[in-house]
Amino acid sequence: MKTELLQRAQAFMAATGVDAWVVCDFRGNNPVLAPILGRRLHLTRRVILVVPARGAPTLFVHAIEAGQFAAEGDSVHPYRTHDDLVAALRPLLCGRDRVALEYSPGGLLPAVSWVDAGTVELLRELGPGSLESSADLLQATLAVWDAAALAGHKKACVAVVAAKDAAFAAIRQALAEGVVLTEFDIQCLIARRLEMGGFETDHPAIVGVNAHSGDPHYAPAAGQAAPIHRGDWILIDLWARRPGDEHVFADITWVAVAAAAATPEQQQVFDIVRRARDLIVARLHEAWRVGQSLRGCELDRLGRDFIAAAGYGERFLHRTGHSLSPGPAVHGLGANLDDVESRDTRVLLPGTGFTIEPGIYLNDFGVRVEIDVYVDADKGPTVTTPSQDNIVLLA
Repeated sequence: MKTELLQRAQAFMAATGVDAWVVCDFRGNNPVLAPILGRRLHLTRRVILVVPARGAPTLFVHAIEAGQFAAEGDSVHPYRTHDDLVAALRPLLCGRDRVALEYSPGGLLPAVSWVDAGTVELLRELGPGSLESSADLLQATLAVWDAAALAGHKKACVAVVAAKDAAFAAIRQALAEGVVLTEFDIQCLIARRLEMGGFETDHPAIVGVNAHSGDPHYAPAAGQAAPIHRGDWILIDLWARRPGDEHVFADITWVAVAAAAATPEQQQVFDIVRRARDLIVARLHEAWRVGQSLRGCELDRLGRDFIAAAGYGERFLHRTGHSLSPGPAVHGLGANLDDVESRDTRVLLPGTGFTIEPGIYLNDFGVRVEIDVYVDADKGPTVTTPSQDNIVLLA
């Protein structure tokens, strides 16, 4: 197990009065276990890790899989039957006042809710005073960036910006030469650029033309991609990281029009989305200046209310931003800017990162502008990617 993560977790528990953290995993369904172990294992039986606020952790694994945990030494306790496991857990949990685990009361925050209802019932029966969500605990433990993660993220930022610029340049050249490229062609160009630079993604980039850009998660495919012509509106969302789960993705979205100027409606919608983004950034800086903590839901609400006041509230279809943290997925384990899909009340901690990506999606085109932010413990919120202030013109 990674000592520095356990120390970070126990420091948070001691500071907040949590008595124990119970990490329950079955066949890899809880993404919290792998980073604590420092590796991903192929497991077919239940694994439960109990981390007390003080003292050594205990790792319960099935007897037939205990060999995979030999490096963990005395912390490993093999069990054979379900009754064996329950009997071993009871003295560790009975009488504990506050026990945290990956669940969300009422399902309010599904981004951190991976323990099934039956296991929650079982743990309650073992006698702890209360069970509560580990949302804040896991953020403080797993979402914080170290110096290497920050350095890797900055390199990834350079790479995604260069790939975005190359994509728009290719479209501009093709239009000038009368060559027709498709969304899929541009998606493949981005993938090649990133791969050649030594970066990886967990999904191909989003390239949406006209109505496709109004679908936030549209993805082109070979033989099913729209061609790009003069006058078309184009949205590109791309992300990448250095290989390795210790690294953090960079994630950006830009928009362009294959014309000498945008239409008045396109410009109006772009300006509203850009102002919503800038309003959030300004609020982050002001809060840092006066020493005020902010929750993810507050920033979502700030941008969402601005877009709603402009008359497009029903066209903002998703949360305002997602966590960026070390790990295999572009959507991290920290606080999201979300007061609509869920209500993320977690504080945006120093040492963590996230995206800001408001959007408006109409029937014939959509606008999203996305930047990345890192909350530097000394300097405060820092935007790590370029901010799009004008629509890219491709003709």
